[in-house]
Amino acid sequence: MITYEFLQNYWWFLIALLGGLLVFLLFVQGGNALIFLAGKNEQERELIVNSTGRKWELTFTTLVTFGGAFFASFPLFYSTSFGGAYWVWILILITFVFQAVSYEFQSKAGNLLGKKSFRIFLTLNGCLAPLLIGTAVGTFFTGSQFMVDKGAVGNIASPVISRWANGWHGLEAVAEPFNVGFGVMVMCLAISLGALYMINNIDNNKLAAQLRKSLLVSFGLFLVALLFVLIKLLTMEGFAVAADGVVVMEKGKYLHNFLQMPAVLALFLVGAVLLVSGVVMTLSKKEFKRGIWLSGPGTVFAVMALFMIAGYNNTAYYPSSLDLQDSLTLANSCSSEFTLKTMAVVSLIIPFVVAYIAYFWRKMDKKSLTTEELNSSEKY
Repeated sequence: MITYEFLQNYWWFLIALLGGLLVFLLFVQGGNALIFLAGKNEQERELIVNSTGRKWELTFTTLVTFGGAFFASFPLFYSTSFGGAYWVWILILITFVFQAVSYEFQSKAGNLLGKKSFRIFLTLNGCLAPLLIGTAVGTFFTGSQFMVDKGAVGNIASPVISRWANGWHGLEAVAEPFNVGFGVMVMCLAISLGALYMINNIDNNKLAAQLRKSLLVSFGLFLVALLFVLIKLLTMEGFAVAADGVVVMEKGKYLHNFLQMPAVLALFLVGAVLLVSGVVMTLSKKEFKRGIWLSGPGTVFAVMALFMIAGYNNTAYYPSSLDLQDSLTLANSCSSEFTLKTMAVVSLIIPFVVAYIAYFWRKMDKKSLTTEELNSSEKY
């Protein structure tokens, strides 16, 4: 029998999956961050822009789907975070607007700003979007300053359940080193995945060599940020939920979650091994170009595991640092049982959608992108 608790856990699993896919698809942003670093001339920069330009809609669509899934399954999180920490989400959306406008207009006739200006916008999107998304996700472990009063829904004058406790509305997250470290980790990972993707997607030996140099630097920085995040994560106090629903601080909570959920720990370790293997094989073998197909799934698995330790095993996934009892858990922030059950049926079409995307992705990337192909087709 499908219980309410099962549905809550099922939808958190889907949130974790979408989060993992989103971080993987940030390779588009990571690739754009390399426009001027790896691209040394106009031809190489055109190859980079057109390589990422064929996939940018997938990242944006996944971001919207991620937000939509949160809204449908855990609406209290949606209203609290998107309605309270709105400056962070507005900045993220602005960077994606820069991206969409840049792809559309950089090669248009009569472009007053010039290609370089729009490529700078793409580079900003490539750095800022993963950095901001990672910083926002970091608050899942450190908490945010908000308060929740479900009784306020009956207040006709001001039926607002969640309120932010300061005027920074999410920007205060940068004052916590862990959040910033998490953001830097995601940004460096996105750049590494972008380099891996373009090494596989673009047929240009000189550019591939430059991408490998960028990959070495970005992945080295990623490992430093990852080490910092993991040390902090496994030793910090976490937000545990007692049997009676009371939220308490527990030393080493996220380490305990890994140890008490060995399947999640295995998922994280498998993901880490795949991620590192894809990079190491790409850097050590010049003829090896398929590193993205190891590191990509590895990224999805590792990110899913992080979401799982944030929400499973009686853990508050969106803690309130202002009042522990206002923290959001899977049980106190989810939709009704009827809503979750109805949407669970709809979610069964997800594998078919993923298969559809995979099929057309393969069709588009069957041949590597070359300068000759670029000159004979429409460019971004």
